[in-house]
Amino acid sequence: MTTVKIKIKRLKPNAILPHYGTEFSAGADLHALLDGDELVIPPHGTEFVHTGLSVEIPEGYVGLVYARSGIASKRGLAPANKVGVVDSDYRGEIIVSLLNHTDMPQTISNGERVAQLVIAPYLKADFVEADELAGSVRGEGGFGSTGA
Repeated sequence: MTTVKIKIKRLKPNAILPHYGTEFSAGADLHALLDGDELVIPPHGTEFVHTGLSVEIPEGYVGLVYARSGIASKRGLAPANKVGVVDSDYRGEIIVSLLNHTDMPQTISNGERVAQLVIAPYLKADFVEADELAGSVRGEGGFGSTGA
């Protein structure tokens, strides 16, 4: 398994550093850092959940903020933008925009695990305009074109 060093800064002393739940977890848990003890997210509402952390991701890598499966499937809470992107040149606070997909208010507690951060390498594309593209078996088949 390849590891990469990620510098992380606590913006507040009580911020909880990300950590992996198991030896082979791909995502490190991000914890809520609230002003009070709890934050209520109204039905179908979105709230910004602070982590109190900023990171220095090396060039060629990206931080991807994903939902935690437990609160997403059991409580209907997931990042509003589906996957947050933390670019290598961003030095601000990691904030999770958490959307409540349910018809009931949902409560987040201070220190609760609210998302997970995956560090991944990426390729930068050099977009070259072309008059024609090579053909393929799929062609222009879009949504649902490959079957059920």
